[in-house]
Amino acid sequence: MRVVVSGGGTGGHIYPALSLIKEIKKQDPQVEILYIGTEKGLESELVPREGIPFKTIHITGFRRKLSVDNVKTVLRFLKGTKDSKRMMKEFKPDVVIGTGGYVCGPVVYAAAKMGIPTVIHEQNSVPGLTNKFLSRYVNKVAICFNAASEYFPKEKVVFTGNPRATEVKSVNAAAGAKSLGLDKTKKTVLIVGGSRGAKPINDAFISVLKQASTRNYQFIYVTGAVHFDAVAKRVEEAGSPENVIIKPFIHNMPDVLGAVDLVVARAGATTLAELTALGLPSILIPSPYVTNNHQEKNARSLEEGGAAIVRLEKEMNGEQLLQDIDSVFNEQETWEKMHGAALKLGVPTAANDLMNVLKDVSR
Repeated sequence: MRVVVSGGGTGGHIYPALSLIKEIKKQDPQVEILYIGTEKGLESELVPREGIPFKTIHITGFRRKLSVDNVKTVLRFLKGTKDSKRMMKEFKPDVVIGTGGYVCGPVVYAAAKMGIPTVIHEQNSVPGLTNKFLSRYVNKVAICFNAASEYFPKEKVVFTGNPRATEVKSVNAAAGAKSLGLDKTKKTVLIVGGSRGAKPINDAFISVLKQASTRNYQFIYVTGAVHFDAVAKRVEEAGSPENVIIKPFIHNMPDVLGAVDLVVARAGATTLAELTALGLPSILIPSPYVTNNHQEKNARSLEEGGAAIVRLEKEMNGEQLLQDIDSVFNEQETWEKMHGAALKLGVPTAANDLMNVLKDVSR
């Protein structure tokens, strides 16, 4: 089997692609993969690191307002399509999948026009412009939230979940706990604002550090590298509570997730796939700075299912955060219900399910 994978821009598009590739290689060691991305995107760092053949095209996204730049984008799209066709002729894929980001536009479009079986994977509850456009041409549209189905042709939609959920199921929780020196006798809450951190979440937690130090559970507090020095200084001023572990970034996040009991985080699609696969209760603070407010819609699906508490950034403060954490930890029944609800929403078979879609369309 020969597969072209394309996805770029953010980790939310790239990590599901990498998880899918791992599953394909696991089931078919003879598979040949070609990943097509952009030279400046995050994929140019992450994909080659995994030893996956990687090629690039030059493409930019459309601006939502009228702009001269959109004319340049159209020209780049046409050239990207031409370059993608050349790569397809050389590689001769059996199937092509796009996992999101504007780089998928010309790649998947080119494949569809060449009669190559195509699939797109939409991680969020509200799709972006690229996947809406591509849905007219592809054979199948794989989704992770049922709410996304209304944006696509019904006959093409198939629910698979996010492949990242499959990968996170094999975490080493003991290694995660050991890497941070966690006390296994205490409950643990992980507070993280994404790879770059989130200042509003940092500010909220810092404001209640002294109260947090009186709790009988422990906190892992991931600030984001850009905020770490400023936060560390404020934590020191607050007396450096013993039950608060501060990190700028965590490289072994899946293992750490396996070692904690509650997560405070943004509501990116990959994060939610990981939380539900592991059955982790969560307090979600959706980023208000994303397209179509899709993080809030993602988060609400977990809230409606009983797996999460959702707090909008504008209503978040330290007292509210600590109160929400206490509400989950102080009543074991509350934690158990949220744990069960999260597991019910999880799709640990997602990578295999998506691979089966690829197999079906390529027959």
